[in-house]
Amino acid sequence: MKSKNDFYDVGAELDNIFGTEGTDTYNKAIKEAWEEYNAQILLDARKEARLTQQELAQRVGVDKGYISKVERGIIIPSIATFYRLTSAMGKQIALV
Repeated sequence: MKSKNDFYDVGAELDNIFGTEGTDTYNKAIKEAWEEYNAQILLDARKEARLTQQELAQRVGVDKGYISKVERGIIIPSIATFYRLTSAMGKQIALV
C-alpha cells in the first residue's frame, strides 16, 4: 500500500509510454506532437481570421477537405502551402 508521501514518477511513466529520449518511439511521438501542435495553430488562426474552411480553401486554391485534413494533422502542408495558408488568413511568418 502506498503512503501519501510516495511520489509518482511522471518521467518514468512517459518513458514507458513514449520510450526514452533518442529512441524511434520517442522521436515518433515528438514528431506527432509537433504535427498536432501546428495543426492547432492553423485552426486557431483561421478562427481568429473569422474564415470558414471553405472560404480559406477558396483563397488558397484548394478544396475544403484539404483544409480539414491540415487542421486535424492528417496532412502536413508544404512550406509553400503553409505560407499561402497563413497569408490568406492575414498572418505573417518569420523564419529566424
